[in-house]
Amino acid sequence: MGFGDTAKKIQTLADRAERTYKKISELRDEVDETQETVIDTSERVKTLENEMAEQRAVLDAVAEEVGVDLARVSTEAHITDAEESAAEEADDADSHAPSDSDTDADATDGSDPTEEDAA
Repeated sequence: MGFGDTAKKIQTLADRAERTYKKISELRDEVDETQETVIDTSERVKTLENEMAEQRAVLDAVAEEVGVDLARVSTEAHITDAEESAAEEADDADSHAPSDSDTDADATDGSDPTEEDAA
């Protein structure tokens, strides 16, 4: 093996190492950006949670002043949501299930669906 082959292999390895280093550097930058985004998002969530707690306290105070039972109102709202969700799921199940008229039509047209597939 000559020096030319060795130099070519060393150059190939150096090129690969350089590309790998660049890729690792890009990935490191992406990870840093992701970490910054996560930290920013976490701070925003904490701020929103604090604001919601403050608003809840105000709402509780106003409801107590006015004489509204928040537990009852909340329970009714959850029941209504659950009923609406159940109705939507039932509608979705009905729309995806074959109707009696669909199955009757298949049974009475006299054709065998497997014969069509074979053709």
